[in-house]
Amino acid sequence: MQYDPYLAERVKGLQGSAIREIFKIIGQPDMISFAGGIPAPECFPNEQLAGIARDILMDHGVQALQYGVTEGYGPLLEWVTDRMRHKGLLKENDAVLITTGGQQGIDLGAKVLLNEGDGVAVEAPSFVGALNALRAYNTRLYGVPIDDDGMNMEALEQTLKANPHIKLIYAIPTFQNPSGITMSLAKRKQMLEIAARYDVLVMEDNPYEEQRFAGEPVATVKELDTEGRVLYLGSFSKMLAPGMRVGWACGPAPVIGRMTVVKQVNDVHTNLLAQMMIMEYIRRHDLDAHVAEARGVHGEKCRWMLACMDRYLPMEKVTWTRPQGGLYIWCTLLDGGDSTALVKQCAARKVAFVPGSAFAVDMAAPNPGFRLNFSAALPEKIEEGIRTLGDVIRSL
Repeated sequence: MQYDPYLAERVKGLQGSAIREIFKIIGQPDMISFAGGIPAPECFPNEQLAGIARDILMDHGVQALQYGVTEGYGPLLEWVTDRMRHKGLLKENDAVLITTGGQQGIDLGAKVLLNEGDGVAVEAPSFVGALNALRAYNTRLYGVPIDDDGMNMEALEQTLKANPHIKLIYAIPTFQNPSGITMSLAKRKQMLEIAARYDVLVMEDNPYEEQRFAGEPVATVKELDTEGRVLYLGSFSKMLAPGMRVGWACGPAPVIGRMTVVKQVNDVHTNLLAQMMIMEYIRRHDLDAHVAEARGVHGEKCRWMLACMDRYLPMEKVTWTRPQGGLYIWCTLLDGGDSTALVKQCAARKVAFVPGSAFAVDMAAPNPGFRLNFSAALPEKIEEGIRTLGDVIRSL
């Protein structure tokens, strides 16, 4: 039986995430993976969370296993709200919603803000999860090039001017995924000015802010917003553990209110046990100290991968970013060729990473970029994998 005629038009063009597909080969013996977007696994607080889960289930099992409130577990929602207020992110008339990871925040935001055919300006390259979430609502995506200090603002303005149906700017200003680049303060201010001039909203995805291991912090776009144009998305995935799937959205109450309604028909509420575990971890332990420890590990691994790249990669054939935080390094083949062949040849030699096409508005176009994750692999595997990468690039 042919099922294609039964499929909704909005999903017929969707393709599976290249990252999820690569995960299928990561489990092969001896595979060195630079493909995932995960924090250092050795930093997960396994023992503490095991004890917390046991205590919650023994002492508050009925509550933890029952239905919860869509807005989020009360104590955790209050903690996140206070943290947003302390950071200067919670504006007058703002509200907060606990989401099932940062990814759901993107999806809910797209669902309530965008009609079919609306345009969205995105960084080029951009986060594959966001691109697919936006594609799912039949929006039109417009890639805006990234400079060394973030999105090119002249290109952004020209894009908005030429496409008046654009309704939203989606950006990861801090340690951008996949490039690792941080947008300068001047450009953040300019982006808000442009958004106001063309009357569009901004979705600021900020899961990596806590992972700064070099340089000075930069004010978030949400902090700088004085008009209520910014929907801010945060996540515990990079602060504690990604598998718990807990994040939050902070923005104008009317937008958050609509997101809450559509979340009710999406998953009713975020996993209550996971929310209670996070809140209890915060009560018993120093979350900021834990994040600082993980940040130190990530910084060491990033510096080591960059040192290995300086040693083993042919600089006449490839260039790369030098992030001050986050989890990723973005590489570009200088001959302008497509990185897909490179990915396949490296996978055959047990080294996995993600081709640039996965992060592009046009996934079918040749793309010279590729993304490396430095946080998941052990130092000796980082060196072995980068040496192999260098050998394959030289052979192309």
